Amino acid sequence: MDYSPPDFEAKLCPPERLAERLGTLPRPLVFTNGCFDILHRGHVTYLAQARTLGAGLVVALNTDASVKRQGKGDDRPINPLSHRAAVIAALQAVDLVTWFDSDTPLELILQVEPDVLVKGGDWTPDRIVGSREVLARGGSVHSIPFLFDTSTTATLRRIRSAES
Repeated sequence: MDYSPPDFEAKLCPPERLAERLGTLPRPLVFTNGCFDILHRGHVTYLAQARTLGAGLVVALNTDASVKRQGKGDDRPINPLSHRAAVIAALQAVDLVTWFDSDTPLELILQVEPDVLVKGGDWTPDRIVGSREVLARGGSVHSIPFLFDTSTTATLRRIRSAES
């Protein structure tokens, strides 16, 4: 029996190795980012939809410290970066997973130079970090409407209310 790391682990890319991996990704390249703490149907639907906008999809995750600074709760993220990254990498729609520790992914967006920049429906295109830069290079920016009323925060609220 072979117990080597699963193939999807090859999709994990530390930010410092991103430059050498970008040339191997198919274009047009789509970029999105987020916490993706407890993966749910809304997340996977959104990522599959984002992937249809190009030939490759890069997902940048907030580090644990970056998530904490977002004020989502003292116990967030529930899952550490290494777990969140592996789960996202296992998705068929995703070609590469990296991460960022700053409050926004602007530095990564400038490095990746995506053809398409995407966020979920709670972000209008003019508020999406990096939209101006992507549009200036001739790319496109999309806000994908939510198809399912799901959220990690709401899921955690239900779990916590059941515990009391």
